[in-house]
Amino acid sequence: MATTVADFAIERISQWGIKRIFGFPGDGINGFMGALNRADGAIDFVQVRHEEMAAFMACAHAKFSGEVGVCMATSGPGAIHLLNGLYDAKMDHQPVVAIVGQQVRAALGGHYQQEVDLISLFKDVAGEYVHMCSDPHQTRHLIDRAFRIAMSERCVTCIIFPNDIQEVDYEEPERAHGTIHSGIGYQKPSVIPKAEDLQRAADILNAGKKVAMLVGAGAMEAADEVIQVAQLLGAGVAKALLGKAVLPDDLPFVTGSIGLLGTKPSWDLMTDCDTLLMVGSSFPYSEYLPKEGQAKGVQIDIDGKMLSIRYPMDVALQGDSKETLKALIPLLKRKEDRSWQDSIAKEVERWWRVLEARSQDSADPINPQQVFWELSKRLPDNCIISADSGSTAAWFARDLKIRKGMKASLSGNLATMCPGMPYTIAAKFAFPERMPICLIGDGAFQMLGMNGMITIAKYWKEWSDPRLMILVLNNRDLNMVTWEQRAMVGDPRYDASQSVPDFPYAEYAKMLGLDGIKVDDPKKVGDALDFAFSAKRPVLVEAYTDPSVPMTPPHINFKQMKAYTSAIIKGDSKAWNMVKQTYKDVVDEYFPASK
Repeated sequence: MATTVADFAIERISQWGIKRIFGFPGDGINGFMGALNRADGAIDFVQVRHEEMAAFMACAHAKFSGEVGVCMATSGPGAIHLLNGLYDAKMDHQPVVAIVGQQVRAALGGHYQQEVDLISLFKDVAGEYVHMCSDPHQTRHLIDRAFRIAMSERCVTCIIFPNDIQEVDYEEPERAHGTIHSGIGYQKPSVIPKAEDLQRAADILNAGKKVAMLVGAGAMEAADEVIQVAQLLGAGVAKALLGKAVLPDDLPFVTGSIGLLGTKPSWDLMTDCDTLLMVGSSFPYSEYLPKEGQAKGVQIDIDGKMLSIRYPMDVALQGDSKETLKALIPLLKRKEDRSWQDSIAKEVERWWRVLEARSQDSADPINPQQVFWELSKRLPDNCIISADSGSTAAWFARDLKIRKGMKASLSGNLATMCPGMPYTIAAKFAFPERMPICLIGDGAFQMLGMNGMITIAKYWKEWSDPRLMILVLNNRDLNMVTWEQRAMVGDPRYDASQSVPDFPYAEYAKMLGLDGIKVDDPKKVGDALDFAFSAKRPVLVEAYTDPSVPMTPPHINFKQMKAYTSAIIKGDSKAWNMVKQTYKDVVDEYFPASK
């Protein structure tokens, strides 16, 4: 039987080292479904419940494995469903290739059923490379270029295949004018700045008396070098959310997360420093960086477009984080005065006591900080943590202590709801021997997470190690937005928009053949987590938590306080509980040792 375009495409994708495609079938990609079936397991097709999950899984695969993630969807609505997950990949700079179907070529332009202008639709999210295959001879170079560009630019690319061309016999392009003969393979280069620029950066860092570092996902492979630089310069190191797993939190000079969901030591670090070194981070909120003119700045980033756009840097170095730091280290002088770093370490130690005190505060019925504090103590070695957006992201950012060897991520720049569950499933497929943990709120679970549970139920018996844990915060509230309504615009909770229906999450897990446990007693939180980590199948822990526990910012400005007071005066339905829980948080910050 002749090889079809779809057969060749699947073979070519396999030659690029791809072992897994996340997707959902449809008649617009029937040719690819047949080709995958004929490929006899060369590439696994992971069937999701919704195309959005396929794109999230492809993004997560790229984040956790460092490989290209691939998702597939049918024409029209299937392709449209991919967009949110693809934007997550685009904004977090992850290499993802989307393969989508299209109506037959002869119908295009005829206002046909499910005919969507897919090139225009994907032009923004996959702007580096989006093309439609209109001739079988294109197949080879479309695939090769899509993968090479995704890898070299760390971006989303897209190839569109009309469903009729998928079934056409494939022919190699002849050697003639107007044909393209592409090849397979990509080797990541070592990019190192010029020696004179490295020396300029070293001069600034050596002159600084109070050096602050900020690391992001771009520093993920440079942990040893970041530690060495911090020790030489006597610096403190804050972490952007996407960089949470860059350094373990047991290092005394690591101040934790930065920003609205960050820590007070990170706020103090940036407020008091005289020199800033940013490594592999596009952290967007300038109000949490030093005031302009306060500190000298050095930045390292592989992407020249991202240099000196968050803070006006004195030296902006385009280069690979690890290799650039390696080249910079011999030029740095060890600071003999360690008072700055010693003071940072004391504040970090005190901050962990504040968080512990807050975790012990009573709530109705359970304090979410207690759940995350107890979870942190029980995290398995080398686990992979995926957090959804919302209040879970706040507790993930502050209360979890990352140890060496762990992986952790979330939707960083898009900050979209719903990636927690698909990230977790993708992590399990990529690393079947490791334990993935999903941290998700009830809003995101009801939106998309419950569909992901069906996917887990479909596949878990095939996994060599079936351990997987989902932690659902059941607070019956779209909690992050509720607090934003209060603290940002001064409005009381709008019950019509913020209330989430109660749902038996643990029982739902059991209905699917998984384990589930509900905890609504603070004394039993530890036991519930112990059960989850000893289970021999995927397990969901439903924690019945109090939505009135505030995600207290590391620094509260006058505008936020005024808005918060306004929300109370206007008659917030949870006003009294808000006041009580906020008061407890404030007391804990000033008297953490009293618990």
